[in-house]
Amino acid sequence: MLGGCPAPPPPQPPKDAHIPPFARVPYEPFGRDAAIAIALREWRVFGQPVQESAVAPDETTEDPETKPERWPGLWQRVGEYWWLGLDADRLERAWTGKHDETGRAFPAEQDGRFAWSAAFISYVMRIAGAGPRFPYSERHSEYINAARRGEVRWAVRAEPPTRYAPQPGDLICFGRGVDRDLRFEDLPAPPFPSHCDIVVGREPDRLAVIGGNVADAVALKHVPIAPDGRLATVEAGVLDTRYPWFVVIRVLYDR
Repeated sequence: MLGGCPAPPPPQPPKDAHIPPFARVPYEPFGRDAAIAIALREWRVFGQPVQESAVAPDETTEDPETKPERWPGLWQRVGEYWWLGLDADRLERAWTGKHDETGRAFPAEQDGRFAWSAAFISYVMRIAGAGPRFPYSERHSEYINAARRGEVRWAVRAEPPTRYAPQPGDLICFGRGVDRDLRFEDLPAPPFPSHCDIVVGREPDRLAVIGGNVADAVALKHVPIAPDGRLATVEAGVLDTRYPWFVVIRVLYDR
């Protein structure tokens, strides 16, 4: 009778078992300077592109030769964003800049399905030492909504762009496509297409921000701000005429 009892299922490894110890433990406090330095490092890996004209994040072209995400050395880097940015239970963790979870190279014109801008942000937060306090996801909307709910377990808080001036290390976000007109008051909302960049520098009249999968690369752009540092004012709305920034994610760094 004992021989007929099924064996208990093997224990499942932690969702962050694949993360190197220095980021999983982490070895040092979650740092603003670390997040900025990591974003700048990845920008340099992609050749330091600056994207000042309006371009839809995750925008696709059919020519693979013009897509840095598919170039030797860089498609593997995007694969690291997926692998390290997401938890172990996410299928997308096995993607690269040109391969699906089976290792099959997908056509360049289909890369919109494999958009990696949120995986990039998740990677930066993970490697900077956020540990279990960031809602890592392949969708920006997941951590935008988490920031808006303001749960204590997450080190992110959503702020309206008319009232809070983003600081280096914070995230700024806008809705895309049918959700381009999304407002801060609409949050939290069902999953929606969006894009977030990390602020890496601030001047009197503009921010320097870095995002992933902008023109198929890690790119920097400049975003105009009001004299007090806000992205928008009640009277004039969002100052940037290219992108409808509607929420700032204030990141609660340890230092």
